[in-house]
Amino acid sequence: MSEPRRARPEDALALRDLVRAAYAKYVPRLGREPAPMKDDYAARIEAGQAWVLEEDGAFLGALILEDEPGALMVYNIAVAPGAQGQGVGKRLIAFTEAEARRRGYALLRLYTNELMVENVAMYPRLGFIETHRGSEAGHRRVYFEKRV
Repeated sequence: MSEPRRARPEDALALRDLVRAAYAKYVPRLGREPAPMKDDYAARIEAGQAWVLEEDGAFLGALILEDEPGALMVYNIAVAPGAQGQGVGKRLIAFTEAEARRRGYALLRLYTNELMVENVAMYPRLGFIETHRGSEAGHRRVYFEKRV
């Protein structure tokens, strides 16, 4: 199985399309598009923050990773709808843990919308601990951390 690779400039549209497809199911629940659907993926690629998991020419998943003081932030993790439930998310998290250690971090951080109940339930199964909940930019968020 392949490992995620850094996204390249020519990947920007496919990356955007993957994220939009992955998050589309949440639009009716949230009443608006989640922030990752509106992100500037060309800028993320240029900044070296975007990673894609590709097999047989198709993107199965993507990551946006941001360096923060003391932690690697998983700003976005997205799995193509057709690949959900097949362990792609676990592979992306395992890669992120290794990447955090490579960069010298002992901590991963991420957050999700409180209404994305599937994510709120999934992250603890992947070893994340909920640290707090709060509102930011009009969104109710659940914050998680994981020691790596």
